[in-house]
Amino acid sequence: MSKNFQNLVMQTTKPFAVGALLAISLSCDAQADTSSQLPLQPYKATYTAYKWGDDVGEANIELTELGNQQYSMIYTSKVSKFFLSDERSEHSIFFVDDNTVVPSEYYYNRSGTGPDKELKVTFSQQGEGKISVDNGDTFKWNGEFDNQIYRIDLAKQLAKGETSLDYDFVNYRGQLRHYGVQVIDEEVLSLPYGKIEAVKVKLIRDSKKRETFAWFAPSLNYTLVRLQQFKEGDEQGDIKLKSFQMQ
Repeated sequence: MSKNFQNLVMQTTKPFAVGALLAISLSCDAQADTSSQLPLQPYKATYTAYKWGDDVGEANIELTELGNQQYSMIYTSKVSKFFLSDERSEHSIFFVDDNTVVPSEYYYNRSGTGPDKELKVTFSQQGEGKISVDNGDTFKWNGEFDNQIYRIDLAKQLAKGETSLDYDFVNYRGQLRHYGVQVIDEEVLSLPYGKIEAVKVKLIRDSKKRETFAWFAPSLNYTLVRLQQFKEGDEQGDIKLKSFQMQ
């Protein structure tokens, strides 16, 4: 029995690592525009997920306009290897108000090997504003995003040439979290989609156990085209763009 297979067997009581990486959220799209506006172009992107160099599944992101400056962003993923499986979905409903991304509702669902999980988060602007996690905590809303849509602003900031950013958000566990984003390089990637130039960034967390790198393509309106994560030096997963379509 190989060392890699032994490590995989030991994960049977935990969510599949590649699925957890996907839940970082692949969504990111804003028009490559340096003006003060924040136009959004509906799109659909498909990604291939890899583990130990093997193709283990797929993820999809779809952004649609609901009307009156309201948008829907849906993320789904399905990965499997040997007898392990992981299916996840995230759904964000949000508004764009005066060039600001305003979250409204966020849904998360996970099933497969290990415990299933469901989550709903509601962002209310009434009164001083609050964030309500179903069967969980209630927080005062101080401008936090949900687990997906902070990347919409990130795309716009990268298009403007920003190289260091900070974001506060509610993650898929219903917890308040903070990420720093640091631009570290520009690279030409060879992806299932094809060769493409991309800006490489590193997500800065409080924890030093995990390292996450993301690549955004200027030619695709700074859409995320690759996401790679390491835990204590070992690669957890690598997700690469397969197809991209403007709607």
